[in-house]
Amino acid sequence: MVNFRAFYIEELDLRRMILVMSNIPWNDIFAFKTFDIVKVLLTAVIILMVNKVQLFSDKLSALLIALPLTSLLAMIWMWQAGQPKDKIAGHAEGTFWFVIPTLPMFLILPWMLRQGWSFWTALGANCILTTAFFWITVITLRKFGIDLMPK
Repeated sequence: MVNFRAFYIEELDLRRMILVMSNIPWNDIFAFKTFDIVKVLLTAVIILMVNKVQLFSDKLSALLIALPLTSLLAMIWMWQAGQPKDKIAGHAEGTFWFVIPTLPMFLILPWMLRQGWSFWTALGANCILTTAFFWITVITLRKFGIDLMPK
């Protein structure tokens, strides 16, 4: 039997998300400053170095990528931009909750590849699964008073 109530809740979530997205100041987001180029280059160098390490050790590169370097850099950039501590704390907490639905991908993707799935098909299927896990996490956490979607 189809649970229409769950579908209705997801439809409301989608409408709320669209409303939030329409209120984002996109012009400010895409207005790049000189220091933004420094941030992009530094972040790109870190990702490139991890990719280079992967050429000789997939385990070491996995360890390096598992470190929250991107999150740490993002919080440093937020602090440098004068964001208040509450915003940075909210970012860190949100990152924790958003990591959870991505974790199954790191077990499901290798299994699919070993079962003979093509890379792009397995990756696409994992993107869909991760999206589903994300919404399951959002809906479940709401029952405990934690709302991950901005209002």
